[in-house]
Amino acid sequence: MSDVGLTHIALPVEKLERSLSFYSKYGRMQVVHRRKDSSTGAEVAWISDRTRPFVVVLIEVDKVDSVLLPLAHLGIGCESREEVNLLCDQARSDGILIEGPVDAGYPVGYFALLRDPDGHTLELAHGQEVGLAVGFAQQ
Repeated sequence: MSDVGLTHIALPVEKLERSLSFYSKYGRMQVVHRRKDSSTGAEVAWISDRTRPFVVVLIEVDKVDSVLLPLAHLGIGCESREEVNLLCDQARSDGILIEGPVDAGYPVGYFALLRDPDGHTLELAHGQEVGLAVGFAQQ
């Protein structure tokens, strides 16, 4: 079987274990593949929430030069507004809440922005209905 379509996004990270902990806690993601790149020696981990065949590839580097800022971000769909609120409370306590939660109405939904350990932005949202939009577009 060969992959077709959008399969991953790759992010540079300075400390792989720290990033794995963040994405496990805030994105419900877990490692599905891990290795040391034979040509560069970099530690690499593919993480997924296992809801679809898509991974975030975390690549350990000495210094992260470019980060996903609020407009460029990773988006995670949460099961409820309460889950968004709970994760925001934890993020606020951890000092990584950038914005929210905010109810922006349809189609944006209820969302918040968090800063990962390297400065990349993670959006937590409920009510965006991306799956529905894709489904209707296929008809």
